[in-house]
Amino acid sequence: MKLYVCWGTFPTPRPGGHPCANAHAALVAAGHEHEVVRTYGLAPFGPLNVTRQVVHEKTGQWWVPVLELDDGELIVDSQDIVAWARTNRPPKPRPEREPR
Repeated sequence: MKLYVCWGTFPTPRPGGHPCANAHAALVAAGHEHEVVRTYGLAPFGPLNVTRQVVHEKTGQWWVPVLELDDGELIVDSQDIVAWARTNRPPKPRPEREPR
């Protein structure tokens, strides 16, 4: 699973938090292992954002965060990613039995 972000996955003083950080924090809190792909740039610059080209090719937009699941499904928008993380927690690993 890949989470495409602008740059930051750290808390900010922005009211409501930074969308990329919110998506990342929700995935971590739910126990998901994911690759963070930093795309840099600003979405309003559109095609000038060569580092966001992969996001544009997948979604038709320049905005992040975007979550790409292992099966190729895309979840766009931080609120949708947070909701997905909360309702799709990974299975807990079973404890290993000790040999008898």
